[in-house]
Amino acid sequence: MNRLKPAAALFLGLLTPVSVQAGGALPQSRSPLGEAIRETLVQNPDLLAPLRAQIERLEQPAPINIYSDDMARDLSALARAAPRLYDPALPGFGPSGAALQIALFTRRDCAECDRAKADLRALSARFDLRVTLLDMAEHADLARDLGLDMAPSYVFGDMMLRGAMPVIVLERYLSRD
Repeated sequence: MNRLKPAAALFLGLLTPVSVQAGGALPQSRSPLGEAIRETLVQNPDLLAPLRAQIERLEQPAPINIYSDDMARDLSALARAAPRLYDPALPGFGPSGAALQIALFTRRDCAECDRAKADLRALSARFDLRVTLLDMAEHADLARDLGLDMAPSYVFGDMMLRGAMPVIVLERYLSRD
């Protein structure tokens, strides 16, 4: 037990300088040169104007989009599949020459798919919208080519939405420029 007391005292003694250093530099330890520079800049803020201008002119690096390859692949697949997705001879509703087109992939006995059809039918009355209905089992090759594995899935000319979507989300996509 007596041997532990000196070891504990040594341990605490070693920690004491670390805790003082962790608190940061004390004001009186600031160098006289650093203090003089600080005072000069505080009294003459216009000295920093050229530096601020240089910083503002620096080009910001372009943001990195980690999904750009996936997006390019999806857009390429959509372009290749467009004739099979929006063929006016396929079942669907809305005017065949509509400005907006959606292909809706569904499955039999799918309550969410029935709701998606009803929502899109209501939207086609408000928007110039043609909806093509595609059964995932009958069009399995097309769904696979697009990477669609769930129903309902909505396919626009430039994007795909997997899973049921609220009407407000669909309206937002249909209203975009």
